Amino acid sequence: MKKDFLEQIAGKSAKWIGSPHSLIFHSALFLCFFLAGFFGFAWSSVLLVLTTIVSLEAIYLSIFIQMSVNRNTESLLLVEEDIGEIQEDIDEIQEDVDEIQEDVVEITEEENHKILELKVLEHIEQTLTRLQEDITILKKNK
Repeated sequence: MKKDFLEQIAGKSAKWIGSPHSLIFHSALFLCFFLAGFFGFAWSSVLLVLTTIVSLEAIYLSIFIQMSVNRNTESLLLVEEDIGEIQEDIDEIQEDVDEIQEDVVEITEEENHKILELKVLEHIEQTLTRLQEDITILKKNK
């Protein structure tokens, strides 16, 4: 729970640091430090405090950035796993489609064979019918 809370703070901080509000805030803060030097504060003290603040901020900023990178990396790994599973599903579906295609080809071949058999039978029937007619005619002529 503490880790989640810290991650939330880090995420919100990193998001805020990358915002226009942060740019305005930091610009105003730096301007105040420089104005302090012009209004009588010792430049060495002003620059010492400013340098210390900037150094600490840079350290925390790099930590926030690394935490964001780590979160994004974890997220990408999960996406990669999902993509792998989807690819496996696609492969299985492709195998099913291939099997269905083979079945369609077999059924088509069987239907074509049946159609051919029917045509042959029709031809035989027509031939037999003609032969019967010829026989009938020959019997009458006898």
